[in-house]
Amino acid sequence: MSDQESNLSDQAILYWSAVLGLDAGDDRFSAAVELIERYGQQSASLHEHTIDNGLAPIQTHRVPAPENSQPSRFSFTDTAVRPLAASSADLAFASLSDLAHWLQSGELSPVELAQMYLDRLDSHGGPLHCVVTRTADLALQQARLAEKEITAGEYRGPLHGIPWGAKDLLATTGIPTTWGATPFKDQVFDYDAAVVDRLSEAGAVLVAKLSMGSLAQGPHWFGGMTRNPWDTESGSSGSSAGPGAATAAGLVGFSIGTETHGSIVSPSHTCGVTGIRPTYGRVSRFGAMALGYSLDKIGPMCRSAEDCAAVFAAIEGCDDRDPATVSAPFIWPMDVSSPRVGVIQAEYDAAEGAEADVDRAALEVLRSLGMDLVPVTLPPCPPGLMLTVWVESASAFDDLARSGKLDSLKDEDNSNWPAIFRAARSVSATDYLRAQRIRTQLILDVRELLGEYDAIICPGTGQESMTITNMTGHPALTLPAGFVDGKPRGMTLMGKFWDESTLLVIGHAFQSATSHHTARPPLVS
Repeated sequence: MSDQESNLSDQAILYWSAVLGLDAGDDRFSAAVELIERYGQQSASLHEHTIDNGLAPIQTHRVPAPENSQPSRFSFTDTAVRPLAASSADLAFASLSDLAHWLQSGELSPVELAQMYLDRLDSHGGPLHCVVTRTADLALQQARLAEKEITAGEYRGPLHGIPWGAKDLLATTGIPTTWGATPFKDQVFDYDAAVVDRLSEAGAVLVAKLSMGSLAQGPHWFGGMTRNPWDTESGSSGSSAGPGAATAAGLVGFSIGTETHGSIVSPSHTCGVTGIRPTYGRVSRFGAMALGYSLDKIGPMCRSAEDCAAVFAAIEGCDDRDPATVSAPFIWPMDVSSPRVGVIQAEYDAAEGAEADVDRAALEVLRSLGMDLVPVTLPPCPPGLMLTVWVESASAFDDLARSGKLDSLKDEDNSNWPAIFRAARSVSATDYLRAQRIRTQLILDVRELLGEYDAIICPGTGQESMTITNMTGHPALTLPAGFVDGKPRGMTLMGKFWDESTLLVIGHAFQSATSHHTARPPLVS
């Protein structure tokens, strides 16, 4: 055993060593036992909550689609006609509305735009460790097609000819999809993920598969640690590390990330980009690596709320290949008069120093825009709900855990998944299902709270609020709120099911009154 004494009895240690197939003196066994004990404590927390016998687990709970059956629609609110950017850097950081206008008008060639982003990926992708595969052949093929179609008047819409980057867990035909993990470095699929399909149909141009934390955890992958463009000595957070870094550095027009527990919210906050984590079931996960079956969501990471709206409009919607998806209207632009916003006061009170100054200033901007800010308290969330992540991820990678390749994640990728996958076997089925039943109650409680507000807001990524709203499946929008010691600090808005529009309206209003989202990292500007 390790230097830390285990609370398990000798008999329990023998039992778990047999279950895990590891000798009790193995360091890998020690790591797993430490987590087994933690998971036992988390399981115990579930029994502090009384739940009604008739309350079903989350697997049988489906959020009904809204009764409003109007079709989705999108158009840019920013219709100002600006001259074509004079420099490649200005072009790289241009808004999607500007890029779309220049492309549609013929002032900008899709091929030239794609080549510019490919060159920036070459120049800055290496130092940032944010590019897994540069998809130059596909990008130039798609860009030439876009140029031909736009010239012929066959304009597909606001993403036609726009280069983008995919988190490397989205399947792409004939191009490696590595999941950021050594055991899957050479993995290639013969089909495209649903999101890749929809963006291709919209005419977008895929220029790169971007780095992700190994099996969607943290900033570390087999190519190293993805760097934050604002501070290359630190990581860009995870697991959508590459999308966060590449978008912030102007290496793509926009990117697609995924979230199970903070993986869009956290890198958006860290890298100073705007990311939308949609309602669970809003965007098809077909062709995306699964981590948490009842938690995974896919969303855009962009330079502004309106950019997010443009991309979201292209990827959202029902897909028979993902049974969790539903049809719900997405309307942009949309008017929200004097939004009522709940402020998670406990999380604001926990901030100190310069971070608290940024937080207060951001709230004052919202007040100056006529928003009604009201302190709120979130419903309780036992730590045991995190067992959902550990158990579902262990199930998703059970075959890997039983193979001899598992420990390469720790040895090559700086990942602690091996210990997690082994320790998750200690969680009983009854405790897992109890956690899902408590999630059902949490969903009802958060829905009731949000019934009184257009959104609720927290500083940064939130603390408990991020866990709660991931567990319930509510949407969230993270956007830059200011800077602390030269690095971005974000804020996060969380909203009602299927109501991403309201979050984006509030975010767009804030960004129209501030300029934090237009700042460029000195390294790449």
